Amino acid sequence: MAFVSVLVSGALFFFGTGLTPIPLLTWLAPIPVLVPRLSGWKAFAAGAVAYLLGTTNSWVFYSGSHDMPLWPWGLVISIGSALAFGLSTWLFHRLRDRSPVLAALAAPAAWVSVVYLVWVSNPMGVQGTLATTQADFPLLLQVSSVTGALGVEFLVLFIPAAIATLRLRSALIACGVGLIVVSFGAIRMSSGPTERVALVASGQKGWAADLRTDRSLLDAYVAELKALPDGVQTVVLPEAAFGSSDPATLIPPMEELAQRFTIVVGYAEWTDAKYNYALTFPGAARYLKHHDTVSPPGDSLTFAKPHVGVAICMDVNHRNPSATYAAAGARLLAIPASDEDENGWQHSRTALLRGVENGVAIAWGGRQTNLMLADGYGRVIASEPTGSTGFTTVISDVPLGPGATVYTRFGDWFSWLCLAFTSLILCHANGLLRGRLRKTKIVSTRRDEVA
Repeated sequence: MAFVSVLVSGALFFFGTGLTPIPLLTWLAPIPVLVPRLSGWKAFAAGAVAYLLGTTNSWVFYSGSHDMPLWPWGLVISIGSALAFGLSTWLFHRLRDRSPVLAALAAPAAWVSVVYLVWVSNPMGVQGTLATTQADFPLLLQVSSVTGALGVEFLVLFIPAAIATLRLRSALIACGVGLIVVSFGAIRMSSGPTERVALVASGQKGWAADLRTDRSLLDAYVAELKALPDGVQTVVLPEAAFGSSDPATLIPPMEELAQRFTIVVGYAEWTDAKYNYALTFPGAARYLKHHDTVSPPGDSLTFAKPHVGVAICMDVNHRNPSATYAAAGARLLAIPASDEDENGWQHSRTALLRGVENGVAIAWGGRQTNLMLADGYGRVIASEPTGSTGFTTVISDVPLGPGATVYTRFGDWFSWLCLAFTSLILCHANGLLRGRLRKTKIVSTRRDEVA
């Protein structure tokens, strides 16, 4: 029974997570290893192996990835997440007989605690978690504006865990929580003033076409931007679309085009080091990428317009600068990006989650990715994978976000609450284990005395 449960759960995780998840299966995946009565290391092993089987859905991508190769980082992610789910499964089975509700809360709290600790300690941040699998369901995502995206992460495990207790009370609580979350989402979502945004990306695979030796790509971009229809207000080009030791070649044509609309373009400068930044036109203001493992990071904000902040690609794997932009008055984030094709949907939806957390619309423009426009409530206005040749252009009117949220103001309070709760639960579970061992020892001693 346990073996079959592990295989079924692993299959559900395989199709319910990863780069092309089926969202409903994400909710079902934990149940097969939570329902059977397992104890000790068997419960831990069942959860860990099931999740590890699920993570194999990304191994082909990792094996060909430049940013996240299978060895060692792909396997570190797979094994680490498997151990985290093993801990959640162990806690659930340890507590379910004594307190089903406590067990249903402990499993997701432990998972969120581990994800949060990785998130704040990893220079590359976190993307592609369970919350991302639900990124196309904006009613559910609105809880992120209060708890952060890890609140969605919690729900995706809490509701199936409550059902897996096979107790009516737990199931009713889960239904009540789900109803409250969806109702809050329906009440919160509204619409506001719009901005017409264009995302323009070439099929270029290489990083930062060198303007010192070849400006053919720049000329092609200029022609594409000149052909944009009237009414476009903001244009976003990819991360490191161009590069050289000096952006002087880029500035004149962009300034000329900026008489029609605001432009945000990614640029890589090679001098004493490689600097990864975005330029905004008019004005050629620079935003230096905040989170970069190979280039010197920046720490300041840049506004293309009073309500349009600028970030770059991996910045959305972290809480900031999205939250600091929202606190400073941004209603839209223009984000030049660069992905590796297969992970384009996943990474664009990570950006979408940052938008919901902080009440800002998202203009995700890049190469080898999914061009995406989304409002501040997580509603996708347009989404289109970039082609391998020619140009891909997405144009749409994007409602501006409502601005700073509860999460913007109070930060990761929910994650800290999960950490505190998990610590208490682990102490409690350890006490139960010691009590059971002590009771077993006493019974054994009495039997010896009788003998």
